[in-house]
Amino acid sequence: MERIILDCDPGHDDAIAILLAAGSPEIELLGITTVAGNNTIENVTTNAQAVCQVAGIDVPIARGASAPLVTPQIVSHDIHGGTGMDGPELPEITGSLDPRHAVQFIIDTVMSEPAGTVTLVPVGPCTNIALAMRTEPRIVERVKRVVLMGGSYTRGNVTPSAEYNIYVDPEAAEAVFRADWDVTMVGLDLTHQALATAELQDRVRACGGEVSRFVLDIWGFIGRTYEDVFEFSAPPVHDACCVAALIDPSVIRTEAAHVAVELHGEWTKGMTVVNFADRPGMHHSTGVAARLQDHRTRVATELDWDRFADLIARSIERLSPTTPGRN
Repeated sequence: MERIILDCDPGHDDAIAILLAAGSPEIELLGITTVAGNNTIENVTTNAQAVCQVAGIDVPIARGASAPLVTPQIVSHDIHGGTGMDGPELPEITGSLDPRHAVQFIIDTVMSEPAGTVTLVPVGPCTNIALAMRTEPRIVERVKRVVLMGGSYTRGNVTPSAEYNIYVDPEAAEAVFRADWDVTMVGLDLTHQALATAELQDRVRACGGEVSRFVLDIWGFIGRTYEDVFEFSAPPVHDACCVAALIDPSVIRTEAAHVAVELHGEWTKGMTVVNFADRPGMHHSTGVAARLQDHRTRVATELDWDRFADLIARSIERLSPTTPGRN
């Protein structure tokens, strides 16, 4: 069983990641931490609470960083709407938050659990993770692994070079990639293969119940914005790919690489510069090239969509009271 802290900024695809984690017996969701990213910290935290309330998920939720480490905050109204999760009808929040800041929650959880048993899954900007590392450096040697949604090795989605989660806090992302722990980067090259197609939506619709309707409303809204902005035929379910890879490692194929984040380029800020170990063509004699030979990050490249879709559908079934055989 994978024991995870899901660090997120809901966000439509973050909501699916929460439901996938909570609805999968292979995952123990130790807690949810929120970070400003798709929207303000107030909205993304409320959205995380709403998702858990709709699905009856009872885990600690801790509110985190309200701004990036260095750069001014930006939000994604054009994709996720004014609330950060427009589309579904959100319930009035009745639950309470964990009293700790998300950074302290991460530190306390990692330090109190046996070493090598807690996986961090940041699917928004890496601000909370970087702050936790700075506040308590010992978490780096105790964390089992980091599986993050962000970056790309071909083309970005907020600029031609940069993916959104990395772009909005590149300094935090660079700190996470440089730390001495196992990191898997699940970027746009992989997540753009993870589409909520009509087939998957029909499977979720067949589950019936409130959770199913909630998910379909999420995909209805984000599907329209992705069609309008990016001309996608169906919305990608970015963040859920990280959780799916922990449930069933065969869902994604990864390659060893060195990943660095561009912090200063006028046109390339936030770009993830990826040097794959098994892709020849770079001259290795220069000092810069030598630095790029530390291939300790795993970069996701290929998705088994059928396995991924099965995991999503089954998690919704388990969370749906009307579904026979729910466990």
